[in-house]
Amino acid sequence: MAREPREPREGRRNDRDRDNAEPELIEKLVHINRVSKTVKGGKRFGFAALVVVGDGKGRVGFGHGKAREVPEAISKATASAKKAMIRVPLREGRTLHHDVHGHFGAGRVFLRSAPQGTGVIAGGPMRAVFESLGLQDVVTKSMGTNNPYNMVRATLDALQRQASPKAVAARRGKKVADLLARRGDLTRQVAVIEAEAITE
Repeated sequence: MAREPREPREGRRNDRDRDNAEPELIEKLVHINRVSKTVKGGKRFGFAALVVVGDGKGRVGFGHGKAREVPEAISKATASAKKAMIRVPLREGRTLHHDVHGHFGAGRVFLRSAPQGTGVIAGGPMRAVFESLGLQDVVTKSMGTNNPYNMVRATLDALQRQASPKAVAARRGKKVADLLARRGDLTRQVAVIEAEAITE
């Protein structure tokens, strides 16, 4: 009885590697700062980079890196951002579940959920965070500082305070439809339909 030819080992390993490959990430360079150190022979220049990384589907993180050359600083910042990614629950995969405040140092931000078609109304560092996260409709206001490091940290602080109705219902031991129905602008029937549509 003849045996069937076995699949070559290399082919199987390549398939496994392809399955385990990480999803395509969106990398946004937010800010590069040139710093100099005065030494005996003159000035020695270095660079600090701030990078935001996300998968466009609800995960985002930021990192910063320092090096003597710009590309090395960016690669260090990107590696740091990938390690510090957080998951943010999104409504319908496009906007926030509720309005939220965030702060870090002198930076204060206010994020509001928005109806479909609004777009990303945000500037500078905050826009980079939302585009990497995959938010399509959001209205924001930044107060207190325009330091990109503090603005990014304040934005991520606000996003970490974001809670989905599913998580709140599980914590309180209630049904998602009951929470949505208490908003006042939804009937019980519409609340049940919306509750079934919430995936995270």
